[in-house]
Amino acid sequence: MKVLAAMSGGVDSAVAAARAAEAGHDVVGVHMALSKNRDQTRSGSRGCCTVEDASDARRAAEKIGIPYYVWDLSDDFHDLVVEDFLSEYAAGRTPNPCVRCNERIKFASLLERATVLGFDAVCTGHYASIRADGPGGAPSLHRSRNQAKDQSYVLAVMGPDAVGRSVFPLGEYETKDEVRAEARSRGLGVSTKPDSYDICFVADGDTRGFLERNLGQSPGEIRDPDGTVLGTHRGTHGFTIGQRKGLGLEQPAPDGAPRYVVDIDPSSRQVVVGAAELLSTRELIATDVIAFEPLTPGREVRAQIRAHGEAIPARVLEVPAPTGASVPATTPRTGPGAAEPAAPAVPCTDPDLPSTPSGSLRVSLETPIRGVAPGQTLVLYDGDRVIAASTLERRA
Repeated sequence: MKVLAAMSGGVDSAVAAARAAEAGHDVVGVHMALSKNRDQTRSGSRGCCTVEDASDARRAAEKIGIPYYVWDLSDDFHDLVVEDFLSEYAAGRTPNPCVRCNERIKFASLLERATVLGFDAVCTGHYASIRADGPGGAPSLHRSRNQAKDQSYVLAVMGPDAVGRSVFPLGEYETKDEVRAEARSRGLGVSTKPDSYDICFVADGDTRGFLERNLGQSPGEIRDPDGTVLGTHRGTHGFTIGQRKGLGLEQPAPDGAPRYVVDIDPSSRQVVVGAAELLSTRELIATDVIAFEPLTPGREVRAQIRAHGEAIPARVLEVPAPTGASVPATTPRTGPGAAEPAAPAVPCTDPDLPSTPSGSLRVSLETPIRGVAPGQTLVLYDGDRVIAASTLERRA
C-alpha cells in the first residue's frame, strides 16, 4: 500500500512512519508547514511547525530511509482553523482547534492531496486504533490502549470514509514510554523531544491575549443572573462558559461562593456570572452530526464533550432524520428487521426552552455535567468505539 506519513517533527509521528515502512508499505514522509511565520522557533513544548520541527522530521525520514517533502498548508490552516477559532470566540462559542485541524487539514486537505498523488492512505502518530468491526465489517475508530494519550475524541470528526483510508500505528501502545523506547532503539533523535501541548498557534500560551490582539477590544458589562452589574470587561471573546478564574471582579458573591461564567451574549456585550449549579445540565443538543453507524433513539451510549474529559453514560433521545426532521425517542421503528420500540424520551419541563432544531441530535446524560458550551464537540462512544461526532449548540 502506498502511504503518506504526516511527520510533525515529534517522536510519535516518527515512530508511526517507521512502523508503517517496517510493515512493508511504500511510505513517503511529508511535513505540513502550517505556520505563516517561517522563522518561528519552539519554546519548550510550545509552538507549531517551527524550523526545528521541520529539521527534526527531515532527519527522522532520513534515518527511516523514506523520501521526505515539506508541504505548505499555511493558507489552509489559517483560513480553516485559525479564522474559525477567532470567529467562534467572537460569536460567544468555545471551539476546539485540534478538532478543526484534524477535520479540515490532516484528514481533508492532506488526504485530498494524497489521493490526487495516488496514495492509498495517510499515516499519523495519533493515539487511536482502527479495527474492522464497523457495520458490515467496515473500519471503525476506537480509543487507544493508552488512555492517558487517547485522541479518538479529536479524531472523531474525520468521519468513516477518512478512517478507512488512515493508519494509526500507535493505537496499541499502552504508554508513551514504550514509544520513546522504540524511537531510541531505532536511532531516532526525537526520542527525548518534549510533547507539544496547548493551542499550537498560540505559542506563548496566552489565549486571551491572542484573541484580543486579533479581535480587538469590545468593552461590556459583567452581570449576575438578576441583571446587577458587577464589573466590566474588554471583550466577550475573553470568556468561555464554565470559566471561574480571570473574571476581574473585585467583590465576592454575597454567600462567598465562587462565580462562574454561565452565559455570554456578544450582541449585547454582556457576560453573565453565577453559581456553579447554574452550569449543570442533563441534556445536550448538537448539530452537524457525523455518524459512523446508524443512530437510533433510545440507544445507550457514552457521551464526551472534552478531549480528556469523562465519557458519561447517556441515552440518545432524538436523532437527525434523512428528511431533516428530528425523530423523537417515542417514535416506533417498524418494518422488516426493526428493533423493539425505543424507550420514551425524557420530557422537557422547561416552558422557556425552545424546541429541538430540525436535524439535531439530543442526548440525555445519566449524571449532570457542568460547563457545557456551544461550539464544543460532542462525541458518542459504544464502549471504546466511536459511533458519532457532533457540534454542541446548547444545553437543554
